Amino acid sequence: MTQAPTPTADTVRRLVRSLLKEGGDGTGGPEVRPVTEDREHTWWIGGRHVLRLAPDRDASVRRRRELRLRDLVRPHVPVAVPTSVAHGDWAPGLAYTLDTRVPGGTADEYDVSAVGEADLAGLLGGLRAVPARQAETLGVPRAAPRSLEALRRMAVHAAERLGAADEFDAARLHQLTPPGAAQLAAQSGTAVLTHHGLTGAHVVVSADGRVRGILDWTAAALGDPAEDIAGLAVAVGSPAAVRAATLAGYGARPCLRGLWLARCDAVIRLTDRLEGRTTGSLPLLRTQLRRAWEPILLERVTDFQEDEPEP
Repeated sequence: MTQAPTPTADTVRRLVRSLLKEGGDGTGGPEVRPVTEDREHTWWIGGRHVLRLAPDRDASVRRRRELRLRDLVRPHVPVAVPTSVAHGDWAPGLAYTLDTRVPGGTADEYDVSAVGEADLAGLLGGLRAVPARQAETLGVPRAAPRSLEALRRMAVHAAERLGAADEFDAARLHQLTPPGAAQLAAQSGTAVLTHHGLTGAHVVVSADGRVRGILDWTAAALGDPAEDIAGLAVAVGSPAAVRAATLAGYGARPCLRGLWLARCDAVIRLTDRLEGRTTGSLPLLRTQLRRAWEPILLERVTDFQEDEPEP
């Protein structure tokens, strides 16, 4: 297999000059800089655009699908979805998209206000309204719901190692019992379009706490809505995520399922990072663990009817 080229600042400048009218003499043009040091395939282009370069052919397929999916999603949600001003290949078979920058910070920088929670409710409700058949026509895959019991068992072992490292009280995982995990199993017939990659970095928040946009739709899938509730739990905290999901019309079961998906994932991810199996920011992973484990009143709900209605 041919090794994909590594993009450099010169690569990006040449591409941007061919797309934008600035710097037509080959010496000017907007400033280019990587979004972060460890993300060499995502670049800020001046203050108005972001360039995303696919690192491989699989990512290129997702980038091209994302272009069509964003157009499908945009009319249904109350927050901004990035708009592409140019797209094509930056290397043979490797796609790029040059998008308008959504103004604001991230959920890792700003807290979400009560009005921002209503924005998130509009996002979750809007995704439920996107016709699944149209999304499938675009190539959006279906994702089977995860087994909460299997995830719980992994999290229990991870929590024991975090406890030994004085990072976490492992007894907290005992709140989720095997019968509880079975009770929160995903119900059939509830698949909706999900962003499936919600993190603090993908939720654009303004200084006043409003949610202004949602970034990076490449992982979107038709599947378990609890996955997006879980993503919001680590992005904005469990209470805010559950309030937003409740405003969007979700009942106790998917809210609690999302809460426990987030908690188990956060425990496992921090353990993997501490034990050297993954990379990433330790402070951010600790923050995500704290957000996921923020208590909510809904945890007192312990019984569900099998036919609990979902609007």
